[in-house]
Amino acid sequence: MRFERADHVPYFEEGLRDGVIEAWHGEGLPVDADLAAMFHFDRRERVPVSFDPCPSIRKWPTSRRGLAAYRRRFNPEEPARFPKDWDKLVEGWKRREHILELVLHPGFFLAMGVEDWKRFEEVIYQVGDAPELIREMMVIRGECVARIVGRVLDEVEIDFASFSEPIGGNDRPIVSPRTYEEIVLPGYRPVIEALESHGVKTICLITYANARVLLPSAIEAGFNCLWACEANVETMDYLSIRREWPDLRLIGGIDLDALLADEATVQREMRAKVPALLAQGGYVPIADGRVRANTPLRNYVAYRRLLEQMTR
Repeated sequence: MRFERADHVPYFEEGLRDGVIEAWHGEGLPVDADLAAMFHFDRRERVPVSFDPCPSIRKWPTSRRGLAAYRRRFNPEEPARFPKDWDKLVEGWKRREHILELVLHPGFFLAMGVEDWKRFEEVIYQVGDAPELIREMMVIRGECVARIVGRVLDEVEIDFASFSEPIGGNDRPIVSPRTYEEIVLPGYRPVIEALESHGVKTICLITYANARVLLPSAIEAGFNCLWACEANVETMDYLSIRREWPDLRLIGGIDLDALLADEATVQREMRAKVPALLAQGGYVPIADGRVRANTPLRNYVAYRRLLEQMTR
C-alpha cells in the first residue's frame, strides 16, 4: 500500500454469502473441504472496539433540543467500548505477523440509524430541511470516534483504517457530492486527523455500487485508499480511477459478475486489470464483493488459482 516492494501481495478473503458452500457441495466440493487449505488467504484481524452509540438510540433527534441526549451516547470514556481482555490483546498484537484493521465507521446512512424505509425517509427530509442538525450529529459521532482512535493508536500499531460507505446504487449516490462534502465529511475529518497524527498510512473508504462522483471530495478529505464493492464496473473501473488519481491505493477491482460466466471470462477480466495495477503498486487484487451462491465452483477455483499465479 506504500507503492514499495513487499514479500508478497496480501491475499484477502472475499467472504461467502449464504448458501454458497451448500451449492458447491452439489458441484463436487467434498463435505470436509477447507477453502483455507485449498487457497492462500492471509489472516486479517479487526480491532474489537465499539464506536457505536452506547446505549443504542431509540429516539433520534428531530431538532437541536435532542442533541444533548444524543451526545451522551457518544461518550468515548464508556468502558464497554473496549473488550475486557484489551491489555492481553495489545500485548499479543506486538508479536503479530498478520494484518490488523481498525474499522471506524459504518457510513452516513447507517450512522443515522437507517435500517428501514421509515427511517430513511426521515433522514432524507432532514438532509433537505435541517442539514445543520444532521451535520452536527455526524460531527458529534466523529469527535467521539477520534478520541477513541487516539487511545487505540497510543497502544496499537495498525496496518490500515477503514470507513464503510453504502450510500448509492448502480446509477449514482443517493446524496449529491455537495451534500456529502458539507454534511457527511465534516464528521469524518476529526477521525482522519487522529489517524494521520498517529502515523496511519492507509485510510480506506469502502464504497458500494457507484460512488465515483464522491471520490474527489473524499480524497481531498484524506482518504488515500479505495475499496469499491459490488461496483458499477463502468464508472468504478480501477484502471480509469488509477489514471485520474495515480497515488490512490486500491483494493478489489475484479468484477464479481465475471465469475458467473465461465473460466475464459474470468481470465479475460483478470488479465485486463490485475497485471497493470500490480505493476504500478499500491494494489491488492480481490473480487469486488462476497461470493454468491450462483457462482460456479469451477470459476471460483480458476479465479483464486489465477490470482496466485499473477501475484507470484
